[in-house]
Amino acid sequence: MKKLVLCTLFVLQVFFAFAQNLTGVTGKVVDSKTNKALQNVVVSVLNSSMTTLTDPTGKFSFNDLTAGSFTLKIETQGYEVQLLQIEVASGQMLDLGNVVASEDITQEQQLSLITITENDLGDDNSGSESTSGLLQASRDNFQQAAAFNWGQARFRIRGLDNEYGTTMINGVVMNKLYDGRPQWSNWGGLNDATRNQEFTLGSSPSDYTFGSILGSQEINTRASIYRKGSRISFSGTNTNYDWRAMATHASGMNTNGWAFVVSASRRWAQEGYFEGTDYSANSIFASVEKKFNEKHSLNFTSIYARNRRGKVSPNTQEVIDLKGEDYNAYWGWQNGDKRNSRVKDIEEPINMLSHYWKISEKTNLNTNVAFQTGYVGNSRLDYQLANNPDPTYYRNLPSYYLNSQDYYLPAVDANGDPILDANGNPTYTNPQAITAKNNFLADGQLNWNAMYRANLSPNQNGKSTYALYEDRTEDKQWTANSILNSSITDNITVNAAINFRKLTSKNYQKMMDLLGGTYFLDIDPFYAGDLSQSDLNNPNRQIKVGDTYGYNYNLHATTFDGFTQFKFNYKKVDFYLAQSFARSEYRREGLYKNGIYASNSYGYSDKVIFENFGFKGGLTYKITGRQMLDFNAAYMTRAPFLRNVFSNARINNNLTPDLSSETIMNADASYIIKTPKFKSRVTGYFSKIMNSTELAFFYGEGLFDDDAVGTGNEDSFVSEILTGINKKNMGVEFGFEYQITSTIKASGAATYGQSIYDNNPRLRVNDDAQASSTNTNPLTDFGYAYLKNYRVSGSPQQAYSFGLEYRAPKFWWIGANVNYLADSYMDVSAILRTNNFTVIKGGGNTTYDGVTEESLREVLKQEKFDPITLVNLVGGKSWKVKNDTFGFFASVNNVFDVTYKTGGFEQSRKATYPDYVADNANGTPSFGPKYFFGYGRTFFVNVYLNF
Repeated sequence: MKKLVLCTLFVLQVFFAFAQNLTGVTGKVVDSKTNKALQNVVVSVLNSSMTTLTDPTGKFSFNDLTAGSFTLKIETQGYEVQLLQIEVASGQMLDLGNVVASEDITQEQQLSLITITENDLGDDNSGSESTSGLLQASRDNFQQAAAFNWGQARFRIRGLDNEYGTTMINGVVMNKLYDGRPQWSNWGGLNDATRNQEFTLGSSPSDYTFGSILGSQEINTRASIYRKGSRISFSGTNTNYDWRAMATHASGMNTNGWAFVVSASRRWAQEGYFEGTDYSANSIFASVEKKFNEKHSLNFTSIYARNRRGKVSPNTQEVIDLKGEDYNAYWGWQNGDKRNSRVKDIEEPINMLSHYWKISEKTNLNTNVAFQTGYVGNSRLDYQLANNPDPTYYRNLPSYYLNSQDYYLPAVDANGDPILDANGNPTYTNPQAITAKNNFLADGQLNWNAMYRANLSPNQNGKSTYALYEDRTEDKQWTANSILNSSITDNITVNAAINFRKLTSKNYQKMMDLLGGTYFLDIDPFYAGDLSQSDLNNPNRQIKVGDTYGYNYNLHATTFDGFTQFKFNYKKVDFYLAQSFARSEYRREGLYKNGIYASNSYGYSDKVIFENFGFKGGLTYKITGRQMLDFNAAYMTRAPFLRNVFSNARINNNLTPDLSSETIMNADASYIIKTPKFKSRVTGYFSKIMNSTELAFFYGEGLFDDDAVGTGNEDSFVSEILTGINKKNMGVEFGFEYQITSTIKASGAATYGQSIYDNNPRLRVNDDAQASSTNTNPLTDFGYAYLKNYRVSGSPQQAYSFGLEYRAPKFWWIGANVNYLADSYMDVSAILRTNNFTVIKGGGNTTYDGVTEESLREVLKQEKFDPITLVNLVGGKSWKVKNDTFGFFASVNNVFDVTYKTGGFEQSRKATYPDYVADNANGTPSFGPKYFFGYGRTFFVNVYLNF
């Protein structure tokens, strides 16, 4: 017994001695309102590899710190990030007691952001939307300003389109193979269900993907990570919809290893901010997880989002001066309702099965299989041998008559005598211009009734001359991937992934409405005989509602990619190295035998294969526990997207000439400060994108030798192919946040950048009218488009923001910010900057009369939009009612109702100098640039209940 007691005392003495020698910190994270423990809160020691999660009682600890000063970072979804400065003494465990986590009530601001990212101001079919959606997860102050304050002006971080970012759900890439952009509407309205996000900026490392140079966004829908509880909310706004209702419930993991989350929302408006823009969207989300044991879990996620919204037209300055900035040419009255002819309809449900395997304490493998199908439709009017129904068609506007001397008549008084000016010279009037102006002011909308009357005319015998159709894309895509994360040692982590995607994309015209008629003829009336046929295998078809016509083809894509990444974490330096490989295979399958391209439109095209690679690396040097230097660099190649592989995919199998992979280089350097009161980052960045390809379609005049300039016989509908495009982006970013007092916080952000074309790319034009049995690829080489040093359009290249926020101890807050945005430019026409614009065809190097260096500089000067200042107000309040939380969030954007242009593009119709000058003779061109406008004063109010 004595021996047992002595042994026990010796063991206890050793244990207590060991415990006394522990150096570290411990604490418990609790909710500020309920004082309940919070599980799975991420607690980390800044500038180290030490990270832990709180246990079910909310407790955490680090037992192996060295004596000294440290900064603890405490973060979890839905709560404010906290930085705690601690001082640890040697041989002691510092007990922080309860660490109170306050609800991040500014997260409600994300619920208003979706009104920006879903606003498709453009009229393309790609689904391109603002990059703001990529930034919702970030807590970096600069990125928050870019999303919430500058997003309304369509600001792009570092001047980059969102095709250079990677968006994932459970590690499955959501960027479309067609254009590289994510379709945000696929999960629109499901803000509660998609809040668990991780974000990386630029080419910095991600655990899930090699990525590109804008950053990555990972949305995690694993059911067990959602905080248990329910939430309902109701919102009102005056942006692209009026009302929204949403409900979400998360069960948490039960004792049988099951967890589920369900969420649903509806958004609707009879008319959004712009005239005639109706809106209807329904979204449903479900995620179910079964945990079999500590090593294996299976999760199934299903997302359904149907979004239907009317578009808004871009307008020339002439139309804006007559009808105002809110005018929308796409709608007209029908039976007392506003009917929009350009409607975007999206329904692409996602189903995803995820397996989580905890191979060991240091190694995890996540495998996913996903299937997405559905459609994207963009409606518009079709007509045959009839007047263009567009109210802004150039012959319907005064400028058409004012710019032609043929419509001017001598002015006479009531007695028929000439009216003279002060110098005794006769004056002139333009009665048709006056009539056109009065008619446009009196109505100026689509005339649905006139189209119905034309189709119902007895002379038509049931044949529609007007019809409404939809450009429709129906995708079926399978995705499979595996993502490995392994900590080889305490200092080295390995990330690796392989991804496989297989896409079949059916593209066709679908008849939506015959507008009173009984059929529509499937021909091109501008051609005769076989050339007029859309499908020689089924000529002269009479099209009914729901039928396919015009064009019909499949695009096939199979891609494989993989990456490995090694991250090294040490006391003073962290660094990483990553590499990737990708293989892309594309093919077109024509389902119609087009009359113009009879020999190369039906059946399969040649396969196109691209193999690409990438390398990137970075280093973080920790000056102190609060300051660091961060460097990142990347070099990669990227296959062209499907939209640019075929020069005119709708009607032939021709490949884009000189098609090659893009080459992308990127580097950035940052100085970062993180203290409990002050956080800031200043970054310098540089990127270069080389060998890009762009396609455009338009009517052009004066493009070919047989187009006699000025004869009126020069219209050609062409595809413009621009290859070998180089773009360069460089600039500086700065963001800061300073906690002035416990209740007042100041924040600011600024960027000064330059995004330019860095070379003169090659321009070719495909003209279907020149096709023949011996010329199945009718390309005309226009040489170089002189674009070097023109600014890349689409975003302000200067932006500044300053804001103040007050948070009361009683859980209410209010904030205001002022923003200045400048250096936003017009998208220039490439064809106007070729020799075709200035040099007489067949005349050697002889230029048109009037062409001088000065006149060209004036005509081809890129338009710079006026700078704008926008003021926004935000605020909110929440109350604790027993175990439930009730609150509201409200914002007012553009408080002073500033009118501003968010973008625009030059029209390419007048492709020669004489035609261009003639069109501008009166100062109001018929084919002047078209502009998009941002919202005026808007509001967003959201009330919610968490229980």
